[in-house]
This record gives sequence, structure tokens and C-alpha cells, in this order.
Amino acid sequence: MSTLAVHDHAGTHHDEHGHEHHHDQSFLSKYVFSMDHKMIAKQFLITGITMAVIAMILSILFRIQLAYPDKTFPLLTTLLGRFAPNGRISPDFYLALVTIHGTIMVFFVLTAGLSGTFANLLIPLQVGARDMASPFMNMLSYWFFFLASVIMLSSFFVQKGPASGGWTIYPPLSALPKAMPGSGEGMTLWLISMVLFVASSLMGGINYVSTVLNMRTKGMDLWKMPLTIWALFLTAILGILAFPVLVAGVVLLIFDRSVGTSFYLSDIVLNGVQQPFEGGSPILFQHLFWFLGHPEVYIVIMPAMGISSEIMSVNSRKPIFGYHAMVYSLIGITVLSFIVWGHHMFVTGMNPFLGGVFMITTLIIAVPSAVKTFNWLATLWRGNIRFTPAMLFAIGMVSFFISGGLTGIFLGNAALDINLHDTYFVVAHFHLVMGSAAIFGMLAGVYHWFPKMFGRMMDEKLGYLHFWLTFICAYLVFFPMHFMGLDGVPRRYYAFTEFASMQKWLTINTFVTWAAIIAALTQFGFLYNFFVSIFKGRKATQNPWESNTLEWTTPVEHLHGNWPGEIPTVYRWPYDYSKPGAEEDYIPQTVPYSQTMSSNQPHDFEDNPAGLEELNKFTSTLKANEQVK
Repeated sequence: MSTLAVHDHAGTHHDEHGHEHHHDQSFLSKYVFSMDHKMIAKQFLITGITMAVIAMILSILFRIQLAYPDKTFPLLTTLLGRFAPNGRISPDFYLALVTIHGTIMVFFVLTAGLSGTFANLLIPLQVGARDMASPFMNMLSYWFFFLASVIMLSSFFVQKGPASGGWTIYPPLSALPKAMPGSGEGMTLWLISMVLFVASSLMGGINYVSTVLNMRTKGMDLWKMPLTIWALFLTAILGILAFPVLVAGVVLLIFDRSVGTSFYLSDIVLNGVQQPFEGGSPILFQHLFWFLGHPEVYIVIMPAMGISSEIMSVNSRKPIFGYHAMVYSLIGITVLSFIVWGHHMFVTGMNPFLGGVFMITTLIIAVPSAVKTFNWLATLWRGNIRFTPAMLFAIGMVSFFISGGLTGIFLGNAALDINLHDTYFVVAHFHLVMGSAAIFGMLAGVYHWFPKMFGRMMDEKLGYLHFWLTFICAYLVFFPMHFMGLDGVPRRYYAFTEFASMQKWLTINTFVTWAAIIAALTQFGFLYNFFVSIFKGRKATQNPWESNTLEWTTPVEHLHGNWPGEIPTVYRWPYDYSKPGAEEDYIPQTVPYSQTMSSNQPHDFEDNPAGLEELNKFTSTLKANEQVK
């Protein structure tokens, strides 16, 4: 009943939208302060890509330092000025590069760039809505994110440089403005930027949840939603519950920095002078940070999981294997992700019993992840696979998720983690399971929905080249780091030449740096393909991938309101591919069962006894006709 009402309400809105559509929109209202979810998705995507390029350049700078710690590069002084005196990056600036690279990638690219783009683009289109629940709040969400990005980057232009306490900004480096150069104005800008970023995420998340719950079209119940929508919906819930905790931690940190409180500080001696802080605990900050920080890694990976599930089903020409199991495993991950944060803190001196509890919950959360992995492989099994660039990136995402996830079993073990904590093993683990996997999920989504966003196709050959070079180089960069970590090489060190035991890894560091440089250069090929295809790509048809979901029923030319007439009614789930008896190998969600009698199955009518009766009549008539023949 409620969906009917919402549908009618949306239909009424269409007339208004249709009327508005004929008015000329100014450049500002159409492209800058747009309230159309499709334009906002493009804004998030292009801002996310820009931030990713900046983070990539930062990583190349610190990789050069690690590969050639004793060499000088006069060009660095030309580019970086006081941050690279005498042709070498200064130790303080090295830590700032690592900090801002991590912050941009985790929050500004893999959270906002991924969720912001695909939640905005797909939620209204795939559930059958004219737009988001609150288009104005949607626009605000983007501009808060843009402002947060500008403030984060502006920290490169303050006198003492950007924040440099690591992307986790642990006290006391982040709580004492005089602790090091990067603890000053740069850290203040980092904190302001993150508060604005969280405000953006909350506005977006509330909008996504409201739209999924209240604005689905007629017939679109929860079990007819594509896995992309399930993943984005649960990701939004995670963000709404977890991000405010980070803001609480940040506010207390600002108090310690500015007002002289002692939430995180105690017994501090700075330059030989005892500081007047007593009774605080830096461990408290770690609890608050990781209570967001661990749900955050699932906020990053779950949209990539949903996107990959959809793309793998479409391009295998098979129904997704275990749809209900996939949904329940997403729900399981959402719930469990709130009770595993302590595995980041095994070496803080926590009670071993508590460490054991976190160890068990960490190993349990591997179960829904494994369910998803087996279901992806089963979807591919004996499928009629089309290896489009999007399909390759989706399979690549599964590869990184498996190889990176397996090392999580080592780190989730409290005893083993004592040796591996803060080594390159951790860097390798999360760059594969979270970084590379989520980036590949995001790229899969870009290649797959590019025709829907821009009405044109990307160049396939450049897509294949992009995939293979990026896939190979990502493994060449991160796989060797496991062995460095097992040997005890610590992360975030400026140079390993000071330690005889670590000098043997210098050649590996050089190798990794060159692999990273090749990977970075490859991304410029993608940027060329992306921006040239927007204007000069081959024009797309309405449904280029022969997909079942609702977004491919909208016209190629974007309308404000998505559909020119009534919003289509949904009759079936989104994964009716290669159904026995069907005329084609796909049946869109908008096709009623009454039009596909030859391919209908009894399980299609679990909640519809009248439909089952009709199917039985059709089957018995068919049998009778065959006997007569």
C-alpha cells in the first residue's frame, strides 16, 4: 500500500518535473549547484578522481624517498621548496605525505568518491524514484565534501606544512600543537576538514536510507532490489552510526589542543619541560577512532561488493548465485563490523581476555565475507562470460579481496599480531583487501555505468590495457611487502639505510617504487579514456549490456525526473538471466510474468498463489496439446 502511495506521489511529482524541464536552467543551477542526483553523482566522481590523482602523486613522492634514500633530486626542491631542502624530502614532510595520502584515499576517494558517486547515480534509478528524498540536502552533501577537500589540500600551503601524525592522527602527536611541525596549523585544518566531511557523509547517508525505504516504485519490494542497492543502503546505515563517534573523538582532541584539557594527554615531557597534563589516556582516542575506523573499512568495501555482484551477474549471463545469502552476509558484515574494532589495538596492553573476544569476532566476520566470495565464484562457474573492462575489474576486485583477506586471518590473531603490528605486513594487507579491491570495484562501476552517466561508451581497448597493467602492478607493489613485514620491517620509517638488518630490503623497495610509477602512469591512460569518451566516445544505446535493472529503462538523454512518463512497475527480481524457455537471455524487471509463461518456474510464485495456478493451467494445456500432436 505504501509503495503504491509513494508511486502515485512520485507520478504527481513527475508532472511538475516535466513542466520544469522546459525552463532553461542556468549554467550554475544545472552544473554547479545542481539538485539532480545524476549530476551530483558526476560531481562526486570527478572530485573523487581528482583527489585520487593527488593522493597517487603524494605516494610516488614518498616511494622515491624509500627507493633512493641517499640520493638527491634537485627537481624535488624546485617542486616542493622548503619541504625538500637540498633535493631530499625532509623527514617531517615524509610523514605528512604518508598522512595526507592515507586520509585522502580512505575518506575522500574510497568513501565519498565511491559511495557518493554510485549511491547518487543508482539508488533513484534502480529503485524507481524521480530523485533523492531530499535533493537540496543531496546538493549540500556534495558541497560540504568539496569544502572538506579544499581545506584538506590547503594544509599544504600553511607555514609548517600539513598534518603529520599518520592518517590515524594518534595523540600525543595530534594533541600537542608543538610536538612537531605537522602538529600545528596543518593538524587543525585536518580536524576541521574531517568534521565537514562527516557532515557531508551524514547528509548523504540519511538521504540514501530515506530514498530506499520510502521511494521505491510499485512492485519493488526489498527482495526485488539489486545487490548494489542493498550494499549502498547498508553502507549508509553504517556511516550514520559510526561517523558521529569520530566527530566526538575529534572534538575532544580540539579541546586538548586549544583549551588545555587532558582527555588524551598525561605525563608529557616536551623538550625537557614537564607539561601540565594529567589523567588523560591516548588509548581512549584509539577506541573512539577505531570504533569508526573498522566500520569504515566496510563502508569502503561494501559498495564495491555490490557493484561487482551486479556486474558479474550481468556479464556471466547468469542469475547471481545465492541472492538471499548475499543479502544476509551484507547484513551480517554490517552488524559484526561494530564489534571488531579492538583488533587494531592488540598491542596497546589491553586485557588478554578482551583481546580474545575481539579475536573471535574478527574471525567470525570472515564467514560472511567467505560466503560472498564463494557465491561470486559460483556465479562465474559455467557462465557465458563476456570479458568487458567492467567485468575484468569486478573479477580483479574478487582476486584482491581473497588475497588481501587471507592475510587478515594472520592479523586478526592476537598472538601473531604482536609480531606483525605496525610492519609492512599490515600495509600490504589493507592496501590489497581495502585499497586495491575497493578501487577495482569503483573502476568496474565507472566502466559499466559510464553509458548511463554520459550517454557514450568508453574505449574498450584502452580499458583492457588499463586493467592488465593496473592489476599486475598492484600485486607487484603490495605483495613483496608481506615478506618485508614478516622480517619485521616497520611502516612509516623515513629510510632503512640506518639499520643493517633492513638494508637487504632496499632493492625490493626500489622494485616496488618502479612498479608504483608504472601503475601511476597507467592511470593517466584511464583519465584520457574517461575525459575524451565523455565528449567523443561512441554513442550508447539505451541498454548496452542487456541488463535487467530499472536504470536501463530510462532514456539515454538525461531527463530531470528520470522517466518521461509513468515510472515503470516492477514484477520480478533483477537477475533473470539465461532462464530456460525464455526467448532472450535476459528478462527486465519491468516484464510481467504473464508475458513469459514459457519460462516461468513454480518458485517465481512463492507469494502469489493465483500466479502459480495460472502457471499450472498453462503447463497442463501445453502437455495436452503435445499429446494431441
